[in-house]
Amino acid sequence: MKRIFTAVAAALTLLACGASSAYDEGTHYQRLAKAQPTSTGDKIEVVEVFWYGCPHCYSLEPAVHEWLKTKPDNVEFVRLPAALNPSWAFHAKVYYTAEALGIVEQFHGAFFDEIHLKNKRMASEASVQAFFETLGVTKTDFESAWNSFGVDSKLRKAQQKAIGYQLRSVPAVIVDGKYKVTSQTAGGASQIFKVVNALAEKK
Repeated sequence: MKRIFTAVAAALTLLACGASSAYDEGTHYQRLAKAQPTSTGDKIEVVEVFWYGCPHCYSLEPAVHEWLKTKPDNVEFVRLPAALNPSWAFHAKVYYTAEALGIVEQFHGAFFDEIHLKNKRMASEASVQAFFETLGVTKTDFESAWNSFGVDSKLRKAQQKAIGYQLRSVPAVIVDGKYKVTSQTAGGASQIFKVVNALAEKK
């Protein structure tokens, strides 16, 4: 019995080692040079960094939705609009305006569709305001949120986070403020959340 127990323990150890080495640092994910602050308390923060004008970010959305259905209980999901340049920052402001109005879930996919299915640039305040009207937001409410201190503050923080995350492109997923996973490192968009789950389990 002792020999059997030892053999079973050794086999389990090998399986665990195999699972932990399935994804390698520097190959399937990158460790950030400096760990960044998180905002989810005891839960592991998983941040999806995106830009509404990015076709790869749009293509990743179905995978995000599927992962959210089965994500680990100890994980908290956060969206972060990339604000790496003025045009990206404009769309980041659009996202935070939707957040200030409390309609992110209604807005997020629809705005992606507006750009990538209907081929609209959505690059002016007027076009964005008109889109919000289709979601039942009055011009007064839109302008109040759009010009608010809260939206500007979140936009500045998003720009700072993009620097801390060492972002050069999107989409990217940041795990626990320490690891960055991209389509390139994971081996394709469909693999991103497999790597994310492995990192969450490792944590």
